Amino acid sequence: MSFIEEIKERARKNKKTIVLPESEDRRIYEAAAKVLDQGIANVIIIGKDQVIRKKSTGFDISGATLIDPEKFDRLAEYIGKLVEIRKNKGMTAEMAQEILLTDYTTFGVMMVKMGDADGMVSGACHSSANTLRPCLQILKTAPGTKLVSAFFLMIVPNSSFGAKGTFVFGDCGLNQSPSSEELAAIAESSARSFELLTGKEAKIAMLSHSTKGSARHEDIDKVTRAVQIAHEQYPDLKIDGELQLDAAIVPEVAAFKASGSPVAGKANVLIFPDLDAGNIGYKLVERLGGAEAYGPLTQGIAAPVNDLSRGCNADDIVGVVAITAVQAAAQDWGE
Repeated sequence: MSFIEEIKERARKNKKTIVLPESEDRRIYEAAAKVLDQGIANVIIIGKDQVIRKKSTGFDISGATLIDPEKFDRLAEYIGKLVEIRKNKGMTAEMAQEILLTDYTTFGVMMVKMGDADGMVSGACHSSANTLRPCLQILKTAPGTKLVSAFFLMIVPNSSFGAKGTFVFGDCGLNQSPSSEELAAIAESSARSFELLTGKEAKIAMLSHSTKGSARHEDIDKVTRAVQIAHEQYPDLKIDGELQLDAAIVPEVAAFKASGSPVAGKANVLIFPDLDAGNIGYKLVERLGGAEAYGPLTQGIAAPVNDLSRGCNADDIVGVVAITAVQAAAQDWGE
């Protein structure tokens, strides 16, 4: 059984309700039909009846719950709650109603906030900013979280590296130029995400263009300081750096460049020094290495809401829905 099939099986055993707000995109209906057919999750699709009928032609979504915000019987409650949450930012009932009736992503986030859904998946046809902004405004950060960040779950075919080809890459979707303190927080969150989804111990490499002082630059200093902070704040984590990518994942290179490292040559969680490197890195592995890339998946938000790459296909969406359901189930148990 492939890794993503294992995730789907875990989702089936504790079925959650996931809201999909992008009713204008046909990929959503193809994905929803597969999610329902495979029994991965309950599905809510937000949109106007006529749009859903037109766009869903050819896909069996009869098991989905379809919600038109204008006809929703709890709309007044949602408006009141949104005003309460955003009143310090000048939100009025009129403004809240306008947002909820026109911005389906915000409506989906409110469904999660109000307990009518366990998680949300969006981003197929919206930017990451448009997907994540209402999450941060409405759901806020999880207790004890220092930083909301994003990661990709990467599954590289026929690979002996990482956890048999499975990696977490962070941050590849949210924080542009994280400080040392932020890199340490991203490493901690990414390690927990890896362990939740794989059940294996995280081995975290803080990546750089240098390995153990082979070059000198302030960008390298940022990474080495992040490692020091992580060791101080998260002593249970197996983390090392700065490491070049080959030293991080290839045992033969690690033996030469970083002998004695507890992580080098065995890393399965790769932390990139900035968003440029992370975004380029995951797309190289996906497009040239043929990897499955699921994300950007968020970590640190009070409820599971995950972004999609706008280049995703229906199977990518199905995978992210399954991951979101597993994250939601883990929250039930306080994992």
